[in-house]
Amino acid sequence: MSAEQKAKAKAEQVAGAVKKTAGKVVGNETMQAKGEAEQTKGDARAAKEKGKDTLRP
Repeated sequence: MSAEQKAKAKAEQVAGAVKKTAGKVVGNETMQAKGEAEQTKGDARAAKEKGKDTLRP
């Protein structure tokens, strides 16, 4: 996994987790849902890059 993509994936995961938690604390379901979506996007990016690394010789 390239370092840049790995950092981007981790940043999305962390930002999503923060938004999700903040939304839960203040009772904002929209913010919570956006946080979950962003976290999932980061998880998908990390999985994609990990798959690429697996396929490389």
